[in-house]
Amino acid sequence: MTGLDSWYAYMKSHDRTALWDLLHPDAVFESPVVHTPQRGRDITFKYLSSAEQVLGGPTFTYVGEWRNERGAVLEFKTMIDGIEINGVDIISFDGEGRITHFKVMVRPLKAINMLHRLMAEQLAAQS
Repeated sequence: MTGLDSWYAYMKSHDRTALWDLLHPDAVFESPVVHTPQRGRDITFKYLSSAEQVLGGPTFTYVGEWRNERGAVLEFKTMIDGIEINGVDIISFDGEGRITHFKVMVRPLKAINMLHRLMAEQLAAQS
């Protein structure tokens, strides 16, 4: 199973242990609403599991995929509170298939603003 296969399996199962195991200890997460990259497995896990809670509802779907040996760009769409969200996950994997870098880009602006609020609430609830 490739790292990308493991990511898709996590998105289907929502198994937080599988997500933890998928992350490299030095993983980096980049968000459209946080200025600096978030470094390390702990914070990357917190952001990705929160994002899955916020974005991963019944309307979430990947609609495009571009990949190479060590990474993938996955285009997604979802609907939250009547706002259609379109974005991409840019994921890099190490040789063992663990995520080393995860960058999220989202549009339109009103979606980013809403996600900023929802992610802040979700992250606060995890603390």
